[in-house]
Amino acid sequence: MAPKATVYKVNIQIADMDRGYYQDHQLTLAQHPSETDSRMMVRLLAFALNASEFLEFSKGLCVEDEPELWQKSLSGEIELWIEFGQSDEKWLRKASGRSKQVQLFTYGGRSVPIWWQQNEKALERYKNLKVWNIPEEAVKQMGELVARNMALQYNISDGEVWLSSDDGSVQIIPEILKQ
Repeated sequence: MAPKATVYKVNIQIADMDRGYYQDHQLTLAQHPSETDSRMMVRLLAFALNASEFLEFSKGLCVEDEPELWQKSLSGEIELWIEFGQSDEKWLRKASGRSKQVQLFTYGGRSVPIWWQQNEKALERYKNLKVWNIPEEAVKQMGELVARNMALQYNISDGEVWLSSDDGSVQIIPEILKQ
């Protein structure tokens, strides 16, 4: 019998001074059995950095041709496609062709610069692609905040993120590899 996803209830308060976005969101988030706590928290960070009333988690890891996080227009067009990890160029090409904007959130410490060196030239041609790198220490600290029921506050200002919960806080300074 295959292991089932773990379900998390997450209340998020977002104060994004950079975008002028101030909102609360109640999310039910499924963590795939192969997904780490840290990766799930990177997904929540990406949600906070791009939050809107139409941004939503898709079926994600279970569906091959969908992003894990996306925003669609009222007519069903994909406006924002968000990926995680160190995706290959072919997958990002497909995403760039199907969406108005694509964002990739990389994490993984020392392997990211190697991946970026190998892929930077190929990814430069995608004008609708933005690549973020989340520092390894921040990813680790975010993973330590995981609980089945979470109340998280994201304060975003000048490109920096302060993530707070009852269990502590983390300063996250995302590095933008490609604007």
